[in-house]
Amino acid sequence: MKRTPGTSRRPAKKPSVDAENASAIPDRAPRLADDWSVSHVGRYRGAGILLLAAGIAVLPLLIRGPACGSDFGFHFGSWLDAEHSMTMGVLYPHWANSPNFGAGEPRFVFYPPLIWMCGAILGMILPWTLVPVALFFVLLAATGVAVRALARESLPDGPATLAGCSAIFLGYALFNVYKRCDFPELAGGFWIPLVLLYALRSRPLSGGFWRRVFDGSAAPLALVVAGAWLSNGPVGLMATYLLAAAALASAFLSRSFVPILRAAVGAAVGIGLAADYLLPAVWERGWASIQYAFTLSHFVVENSWLFAHHADPGMFSHDMLLQRVSWIAVEMVAIAVLSGVIAWLRGAMPGERRWWIPLALIPPAVLFLLVPISLPVWNLLPEFRLLQFPWRWLLVLEAPMAIFFAAAVWPSRRNLVVPVAAGCAALFVGISVAADRMWFVDCANLEAELQLWTQNGTGMMGRPEYSPPGVHYALMDRIVHGACLLAELPESASQGHGEARPSWDGEANSCTGDFRAAMYLPEHKGVAGITGHAGYLILRLRYYPAWSVKVNGRAVTAVAESVRGLMAVPVPQGDVRVTVDWTTTSDVIAGRWMSAILLVILLGLFWIERQKAQPQLS
Repeated sequence: MKRTPGTSRRPAKKPSVDAENASAIPDRAPRLADDWSVSHVGRYRGAGILLLAAGIAVLPLLIRGPACGSDFGFHFGSWLDAEHSMTMGVLYPHWANSPNFGAGEPRFVFYPPLIWMCGAILGMILPWTLVPVALFFVLLAATGVAVRALARESLPDGPATLAGCSAIFLGYALFNVYKRCDFPELAGGFWIPLVLLYALRSRPLSGGFWRRVFDGSAAPLALVVAGAWLSNGPVGLMATYLLAAAALASAFLSRSFVPILRAAVGAAVGIGLAADYLLPAVWERGWASIQYAFTLSHFVVENSWLFAHHADPGMFSHDMLLQRVSWIAVEMVAIAVLSGVIAWLRGAMPGERRWWIPLALIPPAVLFLLVPISLPVWNLLPEFRLLQFPWRWLLVLEAPMAIFFAAAVWPSRRNLVVPVAAGCAALFVGISVAADRMWFVDCANLEAELQLWTQNGTGMMGRPEYSPPGVHYALMDRIVHGACLLAELPESASQGHGEARPSWDGEANSCTGDFRAAMYLPEHKGVAGITGHAGYLILRLRYYPAWSVKVNGRAVTAVAESVRGLMAVPVPQGDVRVTVDWTTTSDVIAGRWMSAILLVILLGLFWIERQKAQPQLS
């Protein structure tokens, strides 16, 4: 029999185990057309489109200036303080100097460092008026890239890129940019899709149970968990709970403990990597009034259900924001559910059942958490109430909504790809223009406020959750100048008895001496003068146990005065020189060691996964 050119007389080789596993995986999106080039240029087309999309989303901000949403002042002030401290040689600041009108607060101890450090570094490079826009652009582009990477697990490049664009324009992201300006929370749009990517990924590797556990996903997952916690506390909390839920769902659908073990390893190593921040933040809770962050009326979960309304006039601004975000929640859930149904009817549901079913469970789960019936869950799950607002879970909904939308609208015929893409582009541009008109908060006085802050050093309002425990006023209500020597010394306070502490009403006539600061650096303060009598010197500095206080070179025990929590230092009569220096406490040292040890473990995990991912020789 004549042999056809290009064929061989050899018997067909039996496929390997890896080939059998790969062939057993069905075509993940057989009905979606994808005519995108696979050339060298085509590989970067999707990323280029996402950068363009992020640029279109922030273009109104380049034209009109940055938006000053509800959280803008807090984050902008953090960047200014961090940049000032970093330029003075403090690479990892802990104390913010400008809050409470110069009395400061331990903001950087409790707030995750990644985003405020990025803002500070950008402030060293760019004009301050461009820093918010630049950071918005980077975070939106990162959101699109992460959602596209997740979608590429089940969709071709074209619809996966559409999913990345949809995550930028169709949901919560633009509302955050134009109305809320919560930069660290916006970073969750990047971390959350990556949690789903590595939690649901399943590679067809042979070689046993542990080789499937360490298939190359555990180490990246650890980095993602650490990044989420180092960006924003609520984002880290949601990422951890989402990882647990996704692992349990994937394990049930695949009938394997592999997803659970991989998630456990990734979460443990990731949280350990973030210990440099997490351990001091948890350990030092008793040194501040953290309970204000979830007990004040604006931050109570029960006051933020979908479309809630309150008779209290003080809740008016909260209710206005809640009404707007409630409509966004309804829109996102509707898009996710309808798109999922359409994709299922078209036979274009992305990926295998064990991949898309966990994504499909997210919209109803998020909707459940937005309504009062979910209150037992908020009360029972550890630290769940620290999320403050149920609608923060819209961050988790972004990626599934975008992927199902792309799977539903992307055509199966190649000649319809261009019209559909053009229609989606027009929709996204229209949404960007509408977002600017509906949600933009004018920030025209930013340059004037920045000049006032830098020239006069008047500072800004503080946050009640960072105030010393037990003070009468959690927030400072006036600018404090220099230091004040109290006219009278309470006998019980001088003897250290009971709960009595020195108090100062803030009036000048209650001071028998007025001292000016001799040194006022970010983490080093100094006051000098002559006292007419022994007593308590009230400094222009809020009390915190990490401060080490010395009077004339000798260590003393300072206390928090009872009215506003300012530093009260016992001083003798005569020449007085007070120095206050920030110290590295034992919990900070322990956190650094833990992060260093976990970094070594992470490197070992990368090495193990690289070895197990290599093909085995028979």
